[in-house]
Amino acid sequence: MLIDRRTVMTGAVAAMAAAPLAARARPAASASWFDRAIIIDGLGGIGDPYDGSDATRLSDRSWQETLQTGVTAARDTVMPVGNVADPWGDYQKDVETKRGYFNANPDRLIHVRSAADILKAKREKKFALILGTQDTAMIGGELDRLAQLKKDGVLTVQLTYNNGNLAGDGALEPRDGGVTKLGKATIERIEAEKLLLDLSHGGARTMAEATALAKRPLVISHTGARSLTEHPRNTADATMKAVADKGGVVGVYWMPFLAAGRPATEADLIAHIERVANVVGEDHVGIGTDNGVLPLALNAEAKKKMDDWSRERAARGIASPGEGVGIYPFIEELNRIDRYRSVAATLHKRGWSVSRLEKLFGSNFLRVYREVWGG
Repeated sequence: MLIDRRTVMTGAVAAMAAAPLAARARPAASASWFDRAIIIDGLGGIGDPYDGSDATRLSDRSWQETLQTGVTAARDTVMPVGNVADPWGDYQKDVETKRGYFNANPDRLIHVRSAADILKAKREKKFALILGTQDTAMIGGELDRLAQLKKDGVLTVQLTYNNGNLAGDGALEPRDGGVTKLGKATIERIEAEKLLLDLSHGGARTMAEATALAKRPLVISHTGARSLTEHPRNTADATMKAVADKGGVVGVYWMPFLAAGRPATEADLIAHIERVANVVGEDHVGIGTDNGVLPLALNAEAKKKMDDWSRERAARGIASPGEGVGIYPFIEELNRIDRYRSVAATLHKRGWSVSRLEKLFGSNFLRVYREVWGG
């Protein structure tokens, strides 16, 4: 079965369901602007860390803790990623699973089909979930499938995932061959369908060429600044600036790839956020944690699940440098329910105005969503 990072992380947290909440969260004082603002995680996702079964209904505990995070909306991933045997079949299965999730939580979740749904979720104290792919392997040469994605409520399409596909080369493909002729046609069709193009996980040349080809705002939903940390998943300043020049947004992830040779820290995250903001401007930077909304806790059983998942990614050739057994995809000191608020507070202390923070934590992504999807 193909599973993504957020699925594994949710399963890992389930192993610690009995742990006291206070042991995993150190709530900070609430900032009134944060509670009023639209908070968007450009690549996140939610799940129930306290139910190890296949139940699709969120538990009361997980729902209350999701509300505590203050996050209004997150983009979740419809699988698969990578070059698998039946990518379209895997996609159809996963999108059906996502439908079941929405159907089981109508009083809590809103399936985003336009930017207006995010505002509705804020008004109604619900959670807005945006569906998107992290690959076009399920599309291949069948570009009409992009119309089906839109019908399914999948609003964001990522061009590549680490390795090469028919559209172009990902971040780990040594040849770095850029966008193919089919990739150019895929971008044109993505934009014609008014879907949002995402260039995360792309090869350096692929990202640069795709940005040049784009005629509408686009995003790099989750990345870091390569000028600070040399890593294939991080992005060059020139490409980030080009995305901003097209009206797009660059989201900064909360991942180990923000540092080299050691665990990433909150200080590393702040450095990357400020670097990206300085390169693209305050209107074009966002947050895309590449984590789940709720924090992760690990015991021996949970670590085994994560390590097995790391081995599977390595065997499939989709693991990035810095991934591996014993390395977990989060920033340890921010593995807290109040982590979004905590980072906002740190930036505020560093001189970020409320207006600038509101842009970073949601309104920049919301602007792009409005321009691309409407609403």
